[in-house]
Amino acid sequence: MNPLETQATIDQRAAELVENFAFFDDWMGRYEYLIELGQSLPLIEDEYKSDAFKIKGCQSQVWVRAEAREGLVYYKGDSDAMITKGLVALLVHVLSGQPPEAVAAAPLDFLDDIGLKEHLSPTRKNGLAGMVKQMKRFALALSGVAQNGATTSN
Repeated sequence: MNPLETQATIDQRAAELVENFAFFDDWMGRYEYLIELGQSLPLIEDEYKSDAFKIKGCQSQVWVRAEAREGLVYYKGDSDAMITKGLVALLVHVLSGQPPEAVAAAPLDFLDDIGLKEHLSPTRKNGLAGMVKQMKRFALALSGVAQNGATTSN
């Protein structure tokens, strides 16, 4: 079976998150949910907690690693701040296991639909933008590798 057939699309995963966030009446509940997502994030290995994998522009420390397997890009990440770790978890959930070209082209409008951009501090907004930019950059870099079916870390 084609692995792409078994994967939810970026839009489907994003819509699922928008629905989940809509269950909460206030932002305290949404922040708690974001923190829960961060706690369930598969952690990046300590060896990747280095400047090479650190996201620039974040107030807190954030690391993201990308890997190509069987034509798809997979992400792992971590942060030293709970809310920021939740933001990493959102992006990993939506983008991991997808074709690199789809990741690079994804508009990620769900971040606006959830209301994150209007409820995050300016420094967290900058950090989130930096995470999105770096994850898309990783996807572009891995797109040639993924097409060949090779496995690599970036």
